[in-house]
Amino acid sequence: MTELLVEILVDNLLLLPFLFPTYLVLEAIEAHAGGALERTLGRTRRWGPLVGSLSGAVPQCGFSAAAASLYAGGVITVGTLVAVFLSTSDELIPVLVSKKMPVDLLVKIVGLKVVFGLAAGLAVDLFLRARGARTPAPHVEELCAHSRCGCTEHKGIVVPALIHTAEIFFFILIVSGALELALHFAGEDVLKSFVLNKPVLGELLAGLAGMIPNCAVSVTFAQLYAQGGMSAGALMSGSLAGSGLGLLVLFRTHRSLKENLLILATVYVFGVVFGHLSGYLF
Repeated sequence: MTELLVEILVDNLLLLPFLFPTYLVLEAIEAHAGGALERTLGRTRRWGPLVGSLSGAVPQCGFSAAAASLYAGGVITVGTLVAVFLSTSDELIPVLVSKKMPVDLLVKIVGLKVVFGLAAGLAVDLFLRARGARTPAPHVEELCAHSRCGCTEHKGIVVPALIHTAEIFFFILIVSGALELALHFAGEDVLKSFVLNKPVLGELLAGLAGMIPNCAVSVTFAQLYAQGGMSAGALMSGSLAGSGLGLLVLFRTHRSLKENLLILATVYVFGVVFGHLSGYLF
């Protein structure tokens, strides 16, 4: 138990190099917000899904957590956030490497996740623009109001960024720690009981399991796949729908529950559909 608790703490400490710079950027944007900044962001946001899908492919759930905070602060678009969530692979690739899976398989998984993330992100942004939706300007003050952190009482950007980082870190530590303990004692057996090697049903169930905001899920997926306990389509579906701690941070930092649920549903649907399609490519 002690070793497990230490592992949970260490895993969450690895998020700090992602969270603090993210909130530092958000505070800097808010401190220097103006017309020029908004015009610059408006020009670069259209490329967000590409950057998001590439950054999310790095096997580390810190990028999805950072992306959720950036979206809550109005810096990136919904499409960019979806692209990051879909391309995020958490611990999947390192575990598959440890299982001595073929290199071409690993390249195919990462490549497909990047392509699918980019396609979904662009589609979401194009759909919203076609409906006349406008991306709001950066609004870090709403982030502060939602968390009730009192950071607006401080001058500068470092102290507010530290406050936000600490607030999110302890929230993630408590919630993900509880999930980690539950998955440790019962999670793998429960996932093994799912029919994850059946077409369609396997992708649907794997997508649901993948949305559990904990990196342990992707580890279990990798182990099950290596043992023949789940199909390639189910593996991709669970990995695409799974965004590590990103969804956890999104629901904690973003005020609109309706938007959060729509993003959740979007990621799940794209994850299952693309997961099923990718099953034919392996």
